[in-house]
Amino acid sequence: MDEKQLPAVVVRSTSATAFEPLPTGRACLVWISAMRWFRTSIATLIACIFYYSLQSSYSLQEKAHVDQNLLQGYLQNIDKSCRDPLCGREAEMLFLSIPNEESATATSRMFASEPHMAGTAGDFKTAKSFLAILQSELDIEPLPSNLPIFRAGTPESRSATLNISSYTKSMAWIDTYFPILNTPLNHSLEILGMHGNPAWTADLDEVSDETDPYAAMYATVTPAWHGLSRGGEALGELVYAHYGRKQDYDALLEAGVNITGKIVLARYGGNFRGLKVRGAQELGAAGVLIYSDPRDDGTVTPKNGYKPYPHGPARNPTSVQRGNVHFPSLYPGDPTTPGYPSYEESVRMEGLSRPAIPSLPLSWKNAEVLLKWLNDTEEFVVRLVNNARRAVDDKITPIWNVIGVIPGHIRDEVVVVGGHRDAKFIESIKVLGASDPSSGTTSMLEAVRGFGHLLRNGWKPLRSIVIASWDAEEFGLIGSTEWGEDFTDWIGDHVVAYVNIDTSVSGSRLRTSASPLLAHLLVQTATQIPHPTSEGRTLWDARNDSGTLFGDDIDEEVLNMDYTAYSPEDSVGVRPLGSGSDYTVFLQYIGVPSAEACFTSTLHDPVYHYHSVFDTPRWQDLYGDPTFSRHVAIAKHIGLQVLRLSGDLVLPLNTTHYSLQLETYVDQVVTLATAASIDVDFLPLRDSVYSLQAASLDLDVEKAEAEHKSRAALRFLKRHGRTARMTRIVLCALRKLTGKMCRPEESELQLKAETESERRLLQALEPVRAVNGKLIAFERAFISKDGIKGREWFKHLGVAPGKWLGYGATTLPGITEAISFNGDPVAVAHEIERLKCAIDGLVEKIRVHA
Repeated sequence: MDEKQLPAVVVRSTSATAFEPLPTGRACLVWISAMRWFRTSIATLIACIFYYSLQSSYSLQEKAHVDQNLLQGYLQNIDKSCRDPLCGREAEMLFLSIPNEESATATSRMFASEPHMAGTAGDFKTAKSFLAILQSELDIEPLPSNLPIFRAGTPESRSATLNISSYTKSMAWIDTYFPILNTPLNHSLEILGMHGNPAWTADLDEVSDETDPYAAMYATVTPAWHGLSRGGEALGELVYAHYGRKQDYDALLEAGVNITGKIVLARYGGNFRGLKVRGAQELGAAGVLIYSDPRDDGTVTPKNGYKPYPHGPARNPTSVQRGNVHFPSLYPGDPTTPGYPSYEESVRMEGLSRPAIPSLPLSWKNAEVLLKWLNDTEEFVVRLVNNARRAVDDKITPIWNVIGVIPGHIRDEVVVVGGHRDAKFIESIKVLGASDPSSGTTSMLEAVRGFGHLLRNGWKPLRSIVIASWDAEEFGLIGSTEWGEDFTDWIGDHVVAYVNIDTSVSGSRLRTSASPLLAHLLVQTATQIPHPTSEGRTLWDARNDSGTLFGDDIDEEVLNMDYTAYSPEDSVGVRPLGSGSDYTVFLQYIGVPSAEACFTSTLHDPVYHYHSVFDTPRWQDLYGDPTFSRHVAIAKHIGLQVLRLSGDLVLPLNTTHYSLQLETYVDQVVTLATAASIDVDFLPLRDSVYSLQAASLDLDVEKAEAEHKSRAALRFLKRHGRTARMTRIVLCALRKLTGKMCRPEESELQLKAETESERRLLQALEPVRAVNGKLIAFERAFISKDGIKGREWFKHLGVAPGKWLGYGATTLPGITEAISFNGDPVAVAHEIERLKCAIDGLVEKIRVHA
């Protein structure tokens, strides 16, 4: 046979049927050579397939880090039971295994050794420590020379946040803002007798023996004072105003008491301390003294046989509650830059949210003396001095927000988790802040450790996650507010939810607060976590815990107030959010659904010395959370919320629950209007709420259908993708064997774009993206550019901090305040129409169109 015919023989031989007789002679040698060549080719092909399979797998893992195609993210998050990459319930279980008591204790000790009042060198040090932890846990390579610290307003600062949606790897940096803060200089309090001679001088320092070495060493480090208080001297008669609430001042006026020029004495509780000062100021008072009353400690008092701290769980009689006295229901943040960020060069204005009269916090030991003088018949006056040698030391002061980013597959949707880092108005966290804020910082960093562990095991969230450590919260939510005012548009376009952490542990009872959109998420995640101190129960069951220290003596009014404080819970047991922590700018200003959970003190828990020198590591170890199991439980809770919000295909936002709660809110304002004899028509508003409920139920069906279709399409593409990928690998290997290169146009992403399956997938994913857009728009719809009358910074028509509460929430604030404070039917009708228009607009946004 002519050798030129060999290729043809080979071709014919390899295509012969099994029943043909084998060739003989020289043809047999040719056949044997062909078979050897075929076996070698097959072996080579198998080796190539194995090699390129590994290369493809590696390439995909690399691309998953930088891929900007949303399909890849969806593909990798199809099943809750998926294993490669890590996601869903498997990721949650791994996360829950990471936070632990030993680590939480060590974290608390680390931050409990650093002084960090906002704006101090110690505060800057803790900001850098927090940054270093983010860099370590999130595998962020530190810069070789300069730390990523940016002045707010500079191109570097602005691009860092505005480019979050383009990051393909974890990032972290520090933003520096420049608000007005103040520091104490000197203070005093005296009783002057009939001839103006001092009859008594108060010892304003807290006192402790060596039983608590932290409290003993640092009790006099910083004077007891109020942040953002007005400097000056006040001289006048003393007037007792109970809790200093609006109803207390109204009662004094009805009794014919003239407050003008007087010094008001009020007890803590019932409302925010700054509003006690505001109420007195509006009535012409010269100054305010606010004290801690043991009646508000429930049963844990010396009358019931409990020794004062540090020898027992009752209140130390010299303890003082520091804190700021700004007016939180007007606006939070830097008082001199309302509605815009406090850059170093920002134009300043006179802060309307600051008091115009001086104030001081007092201990029960000092208040008891004043109350006894009030009961005597001898005339006397009180002289209050708050930094009288000069004005309060106001100055532009740098503060430092720490921001970290974990990029997701869908980077235009972002979940933010944040909490404040700064301590109260004292120079050392060693003596103040083991609970507030150190417990919150500890729980947050335990959650960060969990996220870091997931990242190292191949996890990547579906949506991006931002981790924030806010500064200067104790001066009026400044760090978070300035960031929110700086990036309002970006937050509105990208942030789908905010999870807040403040004080995570100060007692035994779990308290949950949230937008109604997130109420069910709080419940579901809390029921998955074991109770930290009681076997066989869940974290959610801790809502009913009430302490173990009982006694016969308890103030009836305090009992009633405690009951009322927990009565605003909704049908699932979650309270609405008012203000007092860093969620305020997200929910009340921008319309981002927010949530918060913590362990809080009850009337039968060891007394939590809030904002006092006695909030020490010893108190936390002995009474607050001896095993640190509550710190860990909160870390797991906030972590699970973030994992669901960042990982679920359809956002876990419950619009139907929200619409049902709106009906309850309308019932409440109808009751108010009836009691005030205000005749207005609520029927059109009710009809709008009913329409929203119907639209929301339809949206629930749309959510389920969209998710079902998307998951089915994603599973198909995942199966089809494996087959198509192997086909391309084989074709590429054959081309390489023949000396040809794989065509670049056959790259995976380009081929996907050409397939019919991808086109079907894109069509299937459109409903999911549309549904999530409707869910995000729900809370935003209640934001009014005109805001709440008289305090226009607050723009949410559904909920706001109570005008005279501060911490507590007022639902439907525009209508409620028009009834309660104006009593004008025209104003009430206007507010009804505003809310109705917002709801009608929302109905159109979420309506399911056939």
